[in-house]
Amino acid sequence: MRGVDDQIPVVKMRTLEAQVAESLRQERLFSRLAILLGAVALVLSAIGLYGLLAYGVAQRVREIGLRMALGAERASVGWMVLRQSFLLATAGLLAGAAGAYAGTRLVESLLYELPPRDPIAMAAAAAILFTTCGLAGYIPARRAARVDPIVALRAD
Repeated sequence: MRGVDDQIPVVKMRTLEAQVAESLRQERLFSRLAILLGAVALVLSAIGLYGLLAYGVAQRVREIGLRMALGAERASVGWMVLRQSFLLATAGLLAGAAGAYAGTRLVESLLYELPPRDPIAMAAAAAILFTTCGLAGYIPARRAARVDPIVALRAD
């Protein structure tokens, strides 16, 4: 700069990388906030699904006890509860995919170098959903499989 004109004051001299980073600061903040809110939503939905399944198992203790007294294996009882979790996940996935497909025009301007209907992103979201539902349903399924038939049938 001094070689071109020594009268021009040089202020806030930065590298190109620093200037680009500064110009994208707000977008990065919004993307980090979106990731954080998405993670919170995922945890809350897992807790809600866990609560729903645990409540369902508590309501069906007599039925589960009767099934086990009649010869049902622990694995089949656990799979029954886990299957219920995946059924809820499938319903949520279908509703969410329809909503995401319909809402792509609203968020298209917010996506950077990502097509609004990206199949890889949709598949990743579905995989995360099924994994979360599997983890949320595992504890109630394990609890259902451990029900003692005699205690369950005597419960009021």
